[in-house]
Amino acid sequence: MAFAIRAGAAPPDATTATHDDIREQFKACALGVQYGMGPATLARLANLSEARASQLISWHQTVFAAFWQWSDAIETHGFLQRHLQSVFGWRITVGPDVNPRFLRNFPMQANGAEMLRLACCLVTEAGIRLCFPLHDALLIEAPLEELDAAISTTERLMAEASRVVLEDFALRTTRKVVRYPDRLGDARGQSVWAAIEQSLTEVARPINLERPAHQRNATRAQTRTRPIYLSGSKEESPDASD
Repeated sequence: MAFAIRAGAAPPDATTATHDDIREQFKACALGVQYGMGPATLARLANLSEARASQLISWHQTVFAAFWQWSDAIETHGFLQRHLQSVFGWRITVGPDVNPRFLRNFPMQANGAEMLRLACCLVTEAGIRLCFPLHDALLIEAPLEELDAAISTTERLMAEASRVVLEDFALRTTRKVVRYPDRLGDARGQSVWAAIEQSLTEVARPINLERPAHQRNATRAQTRTRPIYLSGSKEESPDASD
């Protein structure tokens, strides 16, 4: 949204609630240009015209000129030095046929991974139950009376991880809190979740131990059988086609 406001495409008081469609367009652009996405791909992914996609990229180059200078330097360094590495030393070797977009994207992905890995270590060592990393987020759980404190500690430690990787620059975090009996969900995954629940319901059906084992699975499709004739010749069994 800040990008849209700075480009003049949204008013200074714009929010996700008031200009969500604009935010989504500028978000797709901001993420895509990190690895050199062009107008055609941006138009397809964001459901825009190529003219609009080109305009967004042009705005980004103007608003974030320092970023583009840095991104160009990363690509040049990769081709000249034949390697790139993350802050903690995770190195890749650059071959002659490397995709330039991969080089531009490597620092974000590699150092983002470094931050997340360090954040997982810090949160675990603080005694907070970490369920798993979720893309660029952490899913934790705690007793309800301890949840708010656990969230605050996790946010502080994630900021600390970013400061270590980014030379004392702390990234902001947002929180999404789910309290029992509510459940974490996402509208984009409702159809998949419904299918999984249906499958689990079918698997969990009680077994009738009084029935023979070969008859217990009531959901099994009926088997279509065909006779197999064991004879010396077709003359002995004229219709023994099987």
